[in-house]
Amino acid sequence: MKYSYTKSFILIMVLCSLSMYAQGIIINHNCIKLSQIQEELIDSAKVRLHIAYGHTSHGSQLIDGMSGLYSWKGNKYAFGSSGNSNELEIHDYAFNNYGGYDLGNPDRTAWAQATRNYLNSPDNNNVNVVIWSWCGEVSSADSNNIVTYLNLMSQLEIDYPKVTFVYMTGHLDGTGVNGNLNKRNEQIRKYCKENNKILYDFADIESYDPDGNYYLDKLANDACDYDSNGDLIRDKNWATDWQNAHTEGVDWYNCSAAHSKSLNANMKAYAAWWLWTSIANSKIITNINPTNSKPYNFSLEQNYPNPFNPNTRIQYTIGSRQFVSLKVYNILGKEAATLVNGNQSAGTYIIKFDANKLPSGLYLYKLTAGNFNLVKKMMLLK
Repeated sequence: MKYSYTKSFILIMVLCSLSMYAQGIIINHNCIKLSQIQEELIDSAKVRLHIAYGHTSHGSQLIDGMSGLYSWKGNKYAFGSSGNSNELEIHDYAFNNYGGYDLGNPDRTAWAQATRNYLNSPDNNNVNVVIWSWCGEVSSADSNNIVTYLNLMSQLEIDYPKVTFVYMTGHLDGTGVNGNLNKRNEQIRKYCKENNKILYDFADIESYDPDGNYYLDKLANDACDYDSNGDLIRDKNWATDWQNAHTEGVDWYNCSAAHSKSLNANMKAYAAWWLWTSIANSKIITNINPTNSKPYNFSLEQNYPNPFNPNTRIQYTIGSRQFVSLKVYNILGKEAATLVNGNQSAGTYIIKFDANKLPSGLYLYKLTAGNFNLVKKMMLLK
């Protein structure tokens, strides 16, 4: 089955800051219009994604919100851990038995080793998306703690190139625009935007109501309480007000929402489905096979060595004689090198790539054979 991108979906993805080619996906408060996600994109996410999610209480807002949405809207939004083709496969609390609970629990690095333990288990070899949430650890983090998080994520991406890793910001804590939490969240956002990462912006989603009204500058916290009159006292709750002004079961649905209100979990669920469909339908995601019609014996291997300096080898196989293109792109999608561009007979090929004239960084190499494409990532470290 082939999935087309209509003009409306392309516009939605632009508003949601999705950079298809460079792999940058920012899921924020612009990504909560559930009705604008096409049904075929949801179906493709169910087919393509196998997700492992690590979290404690705040992160449960995604799952509880998705559960409520499933109950409200039915099988279209079905999910579970069985891998049934009619539901999105999510392994909830995936890493609890592997040494980690959330991004700061039991410490600031255990989650990364837990991820490795999990992915190295043969039981989990089909997992192709990993997402972790924070609890309250961003509030107490300094800039070096966030650098540690970002570096660990980057290394996981290098070591597990067939897995898509989702970054996340920490939940609101009432300290406002100038608080440490927002500074650290901005540090995460800046890194993700500059390096074209996939970010689920947890804090940004709960900084706005569904109508786009902004509350972070009003000392909003994770419960959706805020200061309505500038006296530094949180005296109102935007989620409760919005729910009271709208119809339950029509405009919003009741569900569990740890530390918060149903509406917050509603929006987290809508944004989660934007995330899943964006990942599954982003052309640059290479560990997800978008079709069952891939030709026999068509493959692209991970370059070796990786990381490399400045030489590496790329191996690929084609099953029949056809026109073949092998090109290298930088992370912004600009072509950096053409390694193959012509007809080749069936067989396995090993191509040497000399990156002596290129700067250090993350690169993408794309194999095109006939109508089929495969892309992988590689890291040049000089």
